[in-house]
Amino acid sequence: MKVLVTGAAGYIGGRMVKALCEKEWVETLVGTDIQQTDFWHPKYRFHKRDIRKPLDDLFKTEEIDTVVHSAYVLPPSHNKTLMEEVNKGGTTHVLNASVNAGVRQILYTSSTTAYGFHPDNDQPLTEQSPLRGNDDFIYAKNKKEIEGMFKVFQLKHPDIKVSIVRPCFVVGPGFKNPMAEHLKKKIVALPSNAKPWQFVHEDDLVDIMVLLLEKQLGGTYNVTADGTMTFAEMVKMLGNIRIPVPWPILFPLNNLAWFLRLSFLSKFPSPAMRLMIHPWIASSEKLINDTGYQFKYTTKTGFADFVRSVKK
Repeated sequence: MKVLVTGAAGYIGGRMVKALCEKEWVETLVGTDIQQTDFWHPKYRFHKRDIRKPLDDLFKTEEIDTVVHSAYVLPPSHNKTLMEEVNKGGTTHVLNASVNAGVRQILYTSSTTAYGFHPDNDQPLTEQSPLRGNDDFIYAKNKKEIEGMFKVFQLKHPDIKVSIVRPCFVVGPGFKNPMAEHLKKKIVALPSNAKPWQFVHEDDLVDIMVLLLEKQLGGTYNVTADGTMTFAEMVKMLGNIRIPVPWPILFPLNNLAWFLRLSFLSKFPSPAMRLMIHPWIASSEKLINDTGYQFKYTTKTGFADFVRSVKK
């Protein structure tokens, strides 16, 4: 198997590179990103490439037959155009190159944010639930739209196996996104009506992605650990102080801080905060039934591992 990992310097892409290098069934591994990494392995070759540009030449020269597409702009940005160029435009280049190179399998890291944050969400969300990623939050909007792109792609190219994982928030020692930074503040302002959350540990997500490649298993799978926890529990475990703020007050105040680029107050726009106040819990029952995978971490033990890394 000759595997290409996009976003190879990123959180999950980087973990996938290291995990796949250890597998005997991986002959060669190629990584692309706009940032160089120091990782070295005899199987691994890194190419500094901008995913916003065509990748056909790389796919052909490296004889790629399997793709892990994890390149994505994770932190919210004021430059929405750039986010969409990377997220959607980059996916278009990956899909086009995959067809031209005769790739056998594509594994895409989506997210349960593709379901959107709505008061009438299914409880729990399953793979059959509608994708309604909120249009005012680019991250969720693009996840929904990219899955739509893959749906059309599968109809046109049924010979290429497509595997899609939809993890909830990924946690562990590598959890360093704006939500992690917010929770690590000494004083943490949160919606007073925040709902319980779920996490999946980074080790479990990577193991599952590797398993889907090893078994060459297509399909769409939620990836969420057992149990939930409240934001009050999260903040307490980190040793910080939670300040509950009514939603009608917090939304405009946070939006103002985002608009004024006061990053010490907010690193995400207020629409993103809807994920805290609406039910957004997904089931991994299909994944467990189809693969027999047993999660190493629950939501709480996964978050506890993140807390240990912070307190070090």
